[in-house]
Amino acid sequence: MRGQKSIAMGKGIIFKDHRIYAPGDDFRAIDWRVYARTDDLYVKNYEEERNLAVHIIVDGSGSMDYGKPRSKFDYASMLGVGFAYLALKDNEKFQFSTFADDISIYQPRRGMGQLAAMVEYLNSRKPKGKSNFLDMLTKYRKVIRSKSMLILVSDFLYSIEEIRSGIRLLGDNEVRVIQVLDPVERNLNLRGDFRLRDSETNDQLVTFVSQRLKANYQEMMDHHTAMIDDICTKLGYRFHSITTDSSLFDAFYAIVG
Repeated sequence: MRGQKSIAMGKGIIFKDHRIYAPGDDFRAIDWRVYARTDDLYVKNYEEERNLAVHIIVDGSGSMDYGKPRSKFDYASMLGVGFAYLALKDNEKFQFSTFADDISIYQPRRGMGQLAAMVEYLNSRKPKGKSNFLDMLTKYRKVIRSKSMLILVSDFLYSIEEIRSGIRLLGDNEVRVIQVLDPVERNLNLRGDFRLRDSETNDQLVTFVSQRLKANYQEMMDHHTAMIDDICTKLGYRFHSITTDSSLFDAFYAIVG
């Protein structure tokens, strides 16, 4: 995560533009090549290199409490801890939040010991509730004080229009959108009679999972994921879709690479 920059005027390493020399300016900043061509004194302006604040936002709604041997929430949380570690390693500020029907912002302690405290905090949380994705991002946008890196992790089992409207609110930031799904959700590796329960509303449905139903489901899921990817691409954000049976380390390094 090194090399991230927010733009601010100052003495730095990234050249921005020229301006006319004024009394009091650093004489060493004069561009003598420009002077040789124009006989005018110009100084160089630079972009000051500053680390971005890192915002890690993990879906903690009821739908994330699905999967064995580890739930989507467990997997998403471990990815979040990885980004928090990188932020600390690079001396960057980070803020970790979970959301469902409201936003819960974790207040980190100082020092590397906060990672252990953060893991303890996540272990104490139980994914529950129904989330309003658009409302959550509308609220969270007020928390972002400067240009930042945002890591948004969810199963994104929301309507495409809600996802589109929500993600657009993230604006001109560096954004990584990470979809975490259980392999059963991705491929519907089931067949026969099942009683399905909505983990957010507790509504139940008795159905027979046939080969045709699986094919229709796969088509809809692939289309849904492709639409999220397209939304992110058009906004200049990076999108990754991962299943919880993937190696956590391989997934993490694919995301940060």
